[in-house]
Amino acid sequence: MNASSPLVSAKWLMDNLSAPDLRVIDATWFAPFTNPPETGREAYTRAHIPDAVYFDIDEIADPDSELSHTFPPSHVFSSRVRKLGLGDGNRLVVYDQNNFFASARVWWMFRAMGFSDVLVLDGGLKAWIEAGGQTDDLPPVAVERHLTPRVRADLIKTKAQMAALVGKSSVTIIDARPAGRFTGEAPEPRKGLASGHIPGSVNVAGSELIEDGFMKSADDLRAVFEAQGIDPAKLIVTSCGSGVTAAVTALALAVLGNDLVAVYDGSWTEWASDGSLPIATGPAI
Repeated sequence: MNASSPLVSAKWLMDNLSAPDLRVIDATWFAPFTNPPETGREAYTRAHIPDAVYFDIDEIADPDSELSHTFPPSHVFSSRVRKLGLGDGNRLVVYDQNNFFASARVWWMFRAMGFSDVLVLDGGLKAWIEAGGQTDDLPPVAVERHLTPRVRADLIKTKAQMAALVGKSSVTIIDARPAGRFTGEAPEPRKGLASGHIPGSVNVAGSELIEDGFMKSADDLRAVFEAQGIDPAKLIVTSCGSGVTAAVTALALAVLGNDLVAVYDGSWTEWASDGSLPIATGPAI
């Protein structure tokens, strides 16, 4: 892993776990429509890296939004994250137990709140255990810490901003949903929501970026994007069903050196729920 990568290995975490400024976050999340056998919090309770706190993207979210896990106002983020013992002066390492769901989302959230020293454990808890790391089933005692959010609006896109980007060649919109949902040939898992895509967007399914729970190598990631005619270094906005897989795509692009990728927070759930917005079907043009 190069020095500028947002990813760290299990060995790196083991070597640095005792550092006084390091905090570890378990961000495991399972999409409800997949009918998971347990919730992310239950998975965390069963086994987690010692002293890791649990970050629930459905709880640390905008309480006034009708959408799931919407990016919270800064005061909501600050008040809830402080109670986890996370704040100014910390180095953060985020992991999960489900193929970057939702460690990438939490990585993006902290960066969008102005934190620069936040990393993701490549391979998640599986990599930690395979490297010989121990696990715990008890939560740590968190000491509330001061946190100063500094919102980076450049990393967050709203519905209005996305509508303004349609037809603009200066920005590439990457849709991380599976191909069938992008083309409109497969239904959306959310009841009543049309499938299809934002006009002008390009499809790169999030599953193409991960192999056996690890992010693919930089060379392989570059090949995936370039196969769809995407220059990973250009201005890019990512989207998906509800803003989780989109963050995985943003993380993959950061591995390639582009750490300015924005995420459309409301993603397809918000876009397709608005009957006034255009929906394209078929392959990307």
